[in-house]
Parts: sequence; structure tokens; C-alpha cells
Amino acid sequence: MKKVPDHLDLKIVSAMSEDGQMPAGRVAERLGITAPTVRSRLRGLLSAGMMRVVGVVDPYSMGGMTVALVGVTLQSHSQLGEKMDQIAALDGVSWTAVVTGRYDIIVEVILSEEIGDLYRFLDEDLSSVGGIASSESFVLMKARRKWTYLPKTFRRMFSRGDDAKTAKDERSA
Repeated sequence: MKKVPDHLDLKIVSAMSEDGQMPAGRVAERLGITAPTVRSRLRGLLSAGMMRVVGVVDPYSMGGMTVALVGVTLQSHSQLGEKMDQIAALDGVSWTAVVTGRYDIIVEVILSEEIGDLYRFLDEDLSSVGGIASSESFVLMKARRKWTYLPKTFRRMFSRGDDAKTAKDERSA
């Protein structure tokens, strides 16, 4: 398993970042290598967890979604990684990161457009993690180049054929 991508891996990642559906043959042609080399390198990057090929959405174009950032301050820094993992596992969480500055952890959540959904996330879900001294939320009103991976709640709904407005019912159930 690869530990560090080499220059060719990085070129493949760059090409795939432009178009995640680009066939291996076209990537190979652009880079002057063979398609089997591209496929083999992609398998290595995927199995090493260095790369994922997924569909991302613009939540503002999709509609029915609220995107918020939540700054979290922990009671103790002794469990930063553990708390980050626990928060990342919560429904609606798109990503988490340990950061420098005022907060210990920043969280992006994608919820229904109902403000009550954000309240429930903060009051019930986030507080269930424990060890949190305080949190502050910031609802994103507008954003540019905001492509995101859908949290599980929305993936379940969309796979059933529901729309984003059904999220509040999903979380309340």
C-alpha cells in the first residue's frame, strides 16, 4: 500500500479532479501513459484511502438544505481526535476538522432548511457527544464554489426518491 503519492499519481489525481468520470483511456492519453497504468494507479490511490471518486452537490442549487459551520470548544484537549471522530459520525455532518484559533473543532453540517433541524442538531446530537464546553453556529447564507459530499440522511432520502424538504421528517422520526 502506498504511503505517499508520487508525481504520476499527482498528475492522475489532478486530471480526475477536473472530471471524476474521465475514462482511464482519456487520462492516459493526456498524460502520455497507458490506460492499464492509470487504472492500476487509481486502484492504489483508492485502496490507500488517498482518493475517493464521488458525486458532490451544490446545496444552494439543490434547494431545501441549510449549510452551517459549527465552532466547538472542548472542555479538555486530551481527547481531540476522539471527539472529532464522534462528531463526524453524527447525522448531517459533512466534515470535521481540528483547527487553530478560537475553536478546537470546526464542523460542517447539512440539514433541512428548517431552522429547528439545526437546533435539534446542536441541542440533541452535538450535546450527546459530551465533553463540549461551548459551540457557536454560523449559517451559510450564500457561498461560491460550494461543492459538498451529501451526509447519510440526504443520501438515504434521495435514494428513496424523496426531496430535501423531507429531511426534517427523517430526523424527527
